[in-house]
Order: sequence, then C-alpha cells, then structure tokens
Amino acid sequence: MYKYDARLIHQSHDDDGILEIVESDGVRSLHFGTLSRQSSMSLAEPERLVLAYVRAMTAWLLFKESFETALIVGLGGGSLAKFLLHHFPECRLHAIEYRKSVVKIARSHFGLPLDPRLKIVIDDGGRFIRQRTETLREKFSLIFLDAFDQEGMAHSMRSIAFFDACKSLLKPDGILVLNLWTTDKPLYDACADWLDSAFNSKVLFLTVHDRGNTIGFAFNEGTPVYELNRLRSRALALEQHYLIEFPGFLKDFCRQNAGTLNHVIRK
Repeated sequence: MYKYDARLIHQSHDDDGILEIVESDGVRSLHFGTLSRQSSMSLAEPERLVLAYVRAMTAWLLFKESFETALIVGLGGGSLAKFLLHHFPECRLHAIEYRKSVVKIARSHFGLPLDPRLKIVIDDGGRFIRQRTETLREKFSLIFLDAFDQEGMAHSMRSIAFFDACKSLLKPDGILVLNLWTTDKPLYDACADWLDSAFNSKVLFLTVHDRGNTIGFAFNEGTPVYELNRLRSRALALEQHYLIEFPGFLKDFCRQNAGTLNHVIRK
C-alpha cells in the first residue's frame, strides 16, 4: 500500500489521531495523517539529519561549542535527540513528548536508543515548562521546541508567559531554538513578538529554503555578542565535521536579520 508517494509500512491510532510510517528512496518518515513529515531517517545512515529544518536547528553550534544539558519539547522520531547523543557523549537530555505512542514508534522504527543520558517524560510540553520555572531554573544550556501536530504548534506554547518560562529554565548563556511554520503567519508573527519581548531582542531567525519552516534562535542575557569573522571560520570547520551547511546558515542569518543582527553578531 502506498501513501504520500511512498510505501506505507506502519499505520496505527491513539487518542490523538493517526500515526503512519512510510519509506521511499531509502528514507523512512513519520506522518500524523497529513503530508507533512514529522521526522525522517536515512536507513543507510541513521545518524544523518535528513530534514532541512532539523539541520537548521543545529545552527546553535555556530555560537556554542558544547553543552551539558538540553531540553527537547516534541520528540517525534527522535532524530535531533539521536544527533545530540551521538556527537556529545557527555550530554544529558530531557525530552518531553505528549504522545506515548510516538515514543514507542521512535524506539521501534527510528532507532532511538535506550540510553541513560536521555530521560523521556510523557507530558504536555507547555505545561511541563510553566510548572517548573523554580525547580528547573537555569537548568538547561539549550531548549529545543518542535511541538507540532496535524493542526500546528501546540496550543500550550502560544503565549508570552510560556516563553518567559522557557527563559527561566535556560542557563544565563543558554539558547532557545524554536521551529516555526511560516504558513501560519498570524501565529508566526505572534511568536516572533513573544521571543523579542522575552529575550530583549537577542533573537535571530533562519528561514529554511524551499520549506515552510523558519527556525528562531533566542539568546539569554549571558550570551556574548559574537564576532562575524570568527563565526565564518567556525562555520567552515563545522561544515567539514558534521557535513551540514553551516556557512549557508551564517549567510542567511546576516541577510535575514537586519533589525536584530547587531544584538547577537558584530560585523
């Protein structure tokens, strides 16, 4: 059976809807009943980041060489978690996923390992963060937000209060990384305003080419202003190491953020 122009290898339902896994040209993908891919994995190279928007979410590496702890909201097939576990052996990850069935599929079909460095909590990500502004204050070097379903961004994340709570969970030099759908312009504009307010305009956006995604990067008050020449050298080294298009990310940061670039990058 074929769906989304690919071979359907799994289909199931839970209380929140349908889950489908398809394969095409050596790539396995997770869908929530729509054409949009929630996660993808190369069967030949399981650690490689297939989706352009997930690669763009690694652009934090331009600004931070390593990290100790990270929070991932929206596990999906686990491609970002696998990337972090693979490349940062000393890291500790907390992942919040709303659907238990998604975690099971990430384990059974996308190679998410049982690893003591990864703690997974089944919960609503927005609620989890807002309830832990004291107990997890300044806990995380990085927070990744990628909580989407077939209807878009999780409703519990749609407020300035949520982004204020995210900031409280970040270390002073921490970075928040947020996947946004530009196809929902009112919500995109609202999120941009919330980020700008919560992080005092220390925000950059990275539009993913030929996709409906833009990745937001918000920098806590303890992050420095970065020198562009040093970032250029770092981007080339990162591209060679990870085989990800970091020089292109840096060029796009400079092109797409004329109003806020000097809050983060000094030319």
